[in-house]
Amino acid sequence: MGAMRRPSTILAVLFLVAVACGGTEEPVVEGRASTTSTSNEERSSVTGTPDSDAAGLGTSEATDPAEPDVPAAGKSSASTPSSSTATVAASDPSCRAPDHATPDPKRPRYRMNVDVRLSENAVFGDLAVDFTPDIRTDRIVFRLWPNGPRSARNGARLDIFELRMNGRTIPASVENPTTLVGRPEGGLAAGQKVTVTLPWKLTLPGQSSDRISRSGDAVRLGSFFPILSWEPGVGWSTNPPTSAFAEASSSPVADWSVNVKIPPGLTALASGVYDRPGHWQGTYLRDWAMSVGRFTLAGTRVAAPHPVQVTVGVHAGIAESPVRYAQRAAAAIADLGRRFGGFPDTEYDLAITPGLSGGIEYPGHVMQGPGTSGRTTPHEVAHMFFYSLAGNDQGRDPWLDEGLATYAEARVDGTIGQMQSRSIPADARGRLGEPMTYWESRQSSYYRGVYVQGAQALAALGPLDQVDCALRHYVTRNAHEIPTNRSALDAFTAVFPNAREVFGRYGVRG
Repeated sequence: MGAMRRPSTILAVLFLVAVACGGTEEPVVEGRASTTSTSNEERSSVTGTPDSDAAGLGTSEATDPAEPDVPAAGKSSASTPSSSTATVAASDPSCRAPDHATPDPKRPRYRMNVDVRLSENAVFGDLAVDFTPDIRTDRIVFRLWPNGPRSARNGARLDIFELRMNGRTIPASVENPTTLVGRPEGGLAAGQKVTVTLPWKLTLPGQSSDRISRSGDAVRLGSFFPILSWEPGVGWSTNPPTSAFAEASSSPVADWSVNVKIPPGLTALASGVYDRPGHWQGTYLRDWAMSVGRFTLAGTRVAAPHPVQVTVGVHAGIAESPVRYAQRAAAAIADLGRRFGGFPDTEYDLAITPGLSGGIEYPGHVMQGPGTSGRTTPHEVAHMFFYSLAGNDQGRDPWLDEGLATYAEARVDGTIGQMQSRSIPADARGRLGEPMTYWESRQSSYYRGVYVQGAQALAALGPLDQVDCALRHYVTRNAHEIPTNRSALDAFTAVFPNAREVFGRYGVRG
């Protein structure tokens, strides 16, 4: 999911660099995306986090110091490196985790058109989504995240023009800036499939350290269109937005078919697989995101243990090589794939664009800012397990993606001891399980209270290899789902019978 591919029409191979990451990898290939191409035959995807103490904030900002048609980095056999694929150590045979849970066959299916018009400083789109609730509901809810406080204060705005269900307009209202509610007559019964359509327009903000940003012709588009917030078995998630560099979103896995147009000379990197000119397709993705810019591209392939294609794009004017990022991401993919039972995807894309102080993760597509090849990179790779594969309600249970990803980041870098020695502020100590509404007024404590304290709680369970096994249980049991504190503790208890007691001391109960 979320692969960045390199069409021969936009890449000139400049050099090869050998990479080492626990096995012999395919060499990194670096090239420059054309600034003159006008075809829609090329596209790709990329994503990131800050390289500070809060590196690994996912879509959160570090508050603790430290670290016409669409040209895409498209799939092209002519531009694919031909060297052998690496191998890495097999998963620990003593860890008897179950197979991955099966995705819901009645998951939503999105069909979307996205037209980036920089001359109008806007993105125009329309979407149709097939939706089947598993319990009765009297409404349909789309979240409009660009209208949240952080994006809106930078100038972003998402407008909706009409809401239709099965071809008929239904009553709808924007109940708060980030929540669109449609009320179909008679509601929806459990198992009743409907198709909902709506056109939309996104006004782009200026450069900002956020998931939606425009800096010249570099554009980040994350959480930028209306998205369903259904939680199977529960109903609609209506968490209030946060003003922090963090998330409050929740969405089920879905299938995606997205057509994209961008201005001539630019390249797009996006979630999913670029399968034909101007089109991406994805399965089991919780969200869909895209980065647009003038990218220098690098790619490699690593076994984790199955082959994973890694593609990195660095926007023009950023004085960094994509090779370093590709090496770093590939090493983390191999490491975490071994620890947690195999990397979830076959592709991983990363876009380095201006004005971002950290990293923002989406399924298979990561956005990072300049200077984030350190701790941010493995942290964002870890989010492909903790958020993308095993999801969570990020407003209700932020520790389930950020705390777990921070532990995984520290395992890659060998810094668990440093994490364990970090102090936790008084207003965060023992509050690991608090929702984002608690952290909204305590943003200075958020990183240590959720990221660091989450890693500390996991390390407190016992031997780290066994903690890795407990996380493998968590990932496989909750694959493609939206787990809760209770389901996390159930998984950890399979390896550590006292997991509830340990996490209770940190403020997590369930």
